[in-house]
Amino acid sequence: MDKRNALRAGAVTATVTLMMLLSSPAMALTRDDGDDPGSGLSVAETLGLYVLAPIAAFVIIAGLAALPLGGGKDKKK
Repeated sequence: MDKRNALRAGAVTATVTLMMLLSSPAMALTRDDGDDPGSGLSVAETLGLYVLAPIAAFVIIAGLAALPLGGGKDKKK
C-alpha cells in the first residue's frame, strides 16, 4: 500500500512541476508589439494606491452601512 501512495505522490508532484514549468513566463523580458510600460510608481504612490485607498474605501463603505442604524438610540420608550 505504501508503494502505491508513494507512486501516486510522485506522479502528482511530477505533474504539478510540469504544469508550473509550462506556465512560467519564459519570454517575460521580451517586449511585445504595442507594449508601452509607463514609469514606475513612487513609494508614496504605491502606499496610497495599495494601502490608503483600500482603507478609505472600507471606512466609507462601513460608514454608509452604519447609517441606517441611526446611532443606536431606541425611539420607543
